[in-house]
Amino acid sequence: MTKKGRLFVISAPSGAGKTTLIKQVLKKYPAVSYSVSHTTRPPRPGETHGKDYYFINESEFVDMIDADLWLEWARVHGHYYGTSRTFVANHLEKGNPLLLDIDVQGASQIMASGLDPVSVFIMPPSLEALRRRLENRGTDTAQTIARRLKNAEQEISQKHMFQYVLVNDDLETASAQLCRIFEKEMAIK
Repeated sequence: MTKKGRLFVISAPSGAGKTTLIKQVLKKYPAVSYSVSHTTRPPRPGETHGKDYYFINESEFVDMIDADLWLEWARVHGHYYGTSRTFVANHLEKGNPLLLDIDVQGASQIMASGLDPVSVFIMPPSLEALRRRLENRGTDTAQTIARRLKNAEQEISQKHMFQYVLVNDDLETASAQLCRIFEKEMAIK
């Protein structure tokens, strides 16, 4: 009998560096798989369907809500995001670690699902640093950045729900901290 895989949930405000840190983990631990979420938002430059997200329209997403096909889903920044229930269940049954990159709303749903995930919240060094990161990305309007900062304050207020909280002030330090979490938690199960 194969033991179940370990589920990792990583959340952060938009612009906190979560994607960069996750790439470091996936590079260092090739046994860890990445769960590709679905979204109704348009792709950003350089994003690929099926690799970064499954980009679907709102009608398809709502149909999947009605059919109870999401393990978690949320409407964030005006778009839907969700994780396929079947994908996660099938993957964990194979016994390999699985990483979910999801927002705080989704993380809360996963933590309440009975799957016992390892949960990590990545903090920006400050809201001002977060604002600069979002502006430097060059992908969002001033209105979108203002909305993301407002959402970040609300998300940060929920960091207590997570087992681990790390501050991404220095990429090398934060990456080492996140990798230590994976090493510790993968050794447990």
